[in-house]
Amino acid sequence: MQLRYAFRLYPDTGQQRALAKAFGCARVVFNDAVRAREDARKAEQPFPKAAELSKRLITEAKRTAERSWLGEVSAVVLQQSLRDAETAYR
Repeated sequence: MQLRYAFRLYPDTGQQRALAKAFGCARVVFNDAVRAREDARKAEQPFPKAAELSKRLITEAKRTAERSWLGEVSAVVLQQSLRDAETAYR
């Protein structure tokens, strides 16, 4: 016999802000990964490896003034966004 549970979460205002920030940062990293692959394809170069994208799009981007806000969310969310982009291309 299989049991099934249904849950509904009601985050408070602070949690809603944190979730929105995490989702927004994940979307930015995903879009950057797609752009990097498209640029490589147009230049007829090999696709960048996941480790290279992680270094360039997350680690180095956090150190710039334009993308310093990426450091406000968990790196796990950003890494998963890169893995999702990689899976989408496969």
